[in-house]
Amino acid sequence: MSMHAEAALDAARVLLDAALREGGRRLLGIAGAPGAGKSTLTQLLVERLPVGSCTVVPMDGFHLADVALGRLGRLERKGAPDTFDAAGYVALLQRLRTARPQDPPVWAPMFERELEQPIAGAIEVPGDVPLVITEGNYLLADDGAFAQVPAMLDARWFVEVPEPLRHRRLIARHECFGKTPPQAREWALGPDETNARLVAATRGRADAVVELS
Repeated sequence: MSMHAEAALDAARVLLDAALREGGRRLLGIAGAPGAGKSTLTQLLVERLPVGSCTVVPMDGFHLADVALGRLGRLERKGAPDTFDAAGYVALLQRLRTARPQDPPVWAPMFERELEQPIAGAIEVPGDVPLVITEGNYLLADDGAFAQVPAMLDARWFVEVPEPLRHRRLIARHECFGKTPPQAREWALGPDETNARLVAATRGRADAVVELS
């Protein structure tokens, strides 16, 4: 099933209404290649859903720190599946799924783009929040620890835009956070593109494809 942003908002409202009506929490997963608009769609949902009804927990908070990637020899492949703490991400999703309204908050990490580093304990998820939105590249992967993620989600979306637009956005993002134009283009069309192909192969596991322009 394909849908645009407004239809995605309606679908998120249905998910939220089900959580409020039936009790319990719902987890919405938004996957997509680098630069496809996952964060843009997530921000739209947060702005348009009732205040306090949802919290965003990005997968990017589970990036391994550069010091660890350097030690492992993976720094030049930052963003690849094995440069994340996938098992830690799965463990957090499990905590979020089983949390009860009276439980204390769960604290999740975030990824600070200006530092290009994860920051622990930065996102508070109160026990009574009915909808948690998580977004990231590998939510629909079928190998390693990431393979456990799809079954933990109540809805699985895949975001996509035309490839030229995605590349332009990605290059601009890298420039915004400190790379020179040549460096930004080299990274976007090198490591990022390698990862984008891995992500694209997971598209068929989504419940819906959200087309952004």
